[in-house]
Amino acid sequence: MNQKRRNGSRVIAALLLFSILQVGLQVGLAEPNNTTSPVAVPQQIVARLTTRNNQPITVNGLSANTGASILTGATIETGADQSATLNLGSLGSLDIAPNTKLVLTYDDQGNVKAVLVYGCAILTAKKKTTGEVATEQGSAGKTDPAAGGVLEVCFPQGASAPTVGRGVAVGAGAGAGVPAGVPAAGGGGGGLFGLGTAGTVAIIASIGAVALTPFIFQDNPSGSNP
Repeated sequence: MNQKRRNGSRVIAALLLFSILQVGLQVGLAEPNNTTSPVAVPQQIVARLTTRNNQPITVNGLSANTGASILTGATIETGADQSATLNLGSLGSLDIAPNTKLVLTYDDQGNVKAVLVYGCAILTAKKKTTGEVATEQGSAGKTDPAAGGVLEVCFPQGASAPTVGRGVAVGAGAGAGVPAGVPAAGGGGGGLFGLGTAGTVAIIASIGAVALTPFIFQDNPSGSNP
């Protein structure tokens, strides 16, 4: 009888020990692994649209207004009285002139590219960003990621080659902040204050007449009337 009790006690003790080990193993597996460092999720860049006077433009064939998110690969079109600016965050910005169609691509590795189908655009690339404006004929220019830079390019419909240089796209009205009817940068008529040759001649003639007036109307030293 005592032998049976001892054997039963041993079996119960073994089962109890086995149960304790199982509970301990499950608790251990449920604990978080502190040796694994968290994986950093890269911040995705999304371009934000601003249009002049909140006029809608066309993005991928649909109407888009100020505040719209423009994803990479989008085809953007502006009408005769429409211009826009895209804020590209850490990459920079893109100003689009009226009568423009382009395809915009960008990524988190610091690359942004605008391919002009036709029209004018200004790409402003910040440091650590490689900016490029291109046409169907190829690249029209790239910026240096070490310093950043600005690219102004115009490629009107029917043109044989793009025009690259400061003021070409500003004069076409690129950017949401450019009011309608602004004349081309550097596109004045020349002469003094950009008033043109005729205006300059008129101003100089007026200044000369005012300067000579005291000499014409002063008293004649001989005493005779002038």
